Amino acid sequence: MLKEVFISLVSKYSVDKEYANSLWDEIAKNHSKKNRYYHNLSHLENLYYNLLSIQEEILDWDIILFAIFYHDFVYNVLKQDNEEQSAQKAIDVLRSLSIDPERIQLCKEIILATKGHQISEKMDVNHFTDADLSILGSTWADYETYYKNVRKEYKYYPDFMYNKGRIKVLKHFIDMPRIFKTDYFYNTLENQAKNNLRQEINLLSK
Repeated sequence: MLKEVFISLVSKYSVDKEYANSLWDEIAKNHSKKNRYYHNLSHLENLYYNLLSIQEEILDWDIILFAIFYHDFVYNVLKQDNEEQSAQKAIDVLRSLSIDPERIQLCKEIILATKGHQISEKMDVNHFTDADLSILGSTWADYETYYKNVRKEYKYYPDFMYNKGRIKVLKHFIDMPRIFKTDYFYNTLENQAKNNLRQEINLLSK
């Protein structure tokens, strides 16, 4: 399904089907690496459906789609510049498709915003980062699967190091005035998200 969405998206800007397929193959390969337990194609699919539910509120749907496919293109838990590297990949691809520079800039902003998830003046950015965090407000069963998969991605770190860093991240979100910037995601997910975060902190603190 994701492949069809991507190929259809690229076909708006290029008639080169071979190039479109090669771009998809790169995305599929990167997101299917054995060390990706959460940041994989399933995450992209979840993001897509969350954003599809509010498509009428999105100003530039195509750029949102490009951001979905490239925001985690580079993912290495040992590096601190994954978002920057992923944004650069998106920039290179969008330039190759002759997309307007202002729209490329928006895609870059969206991807970089997933690093700190701070509020933006641009609602497309806020919708995207909210959808990216939607797993936080899922049922406890789904949230439990999520945090266990994230732990697998950080398997190189011993518990005492991982737990300390993870608690810091979770508290960062809890301490935000609101995790979700847009009313749709805030009203549906905020309370559950904070309950999930607190429960995980309790487990990590034992």
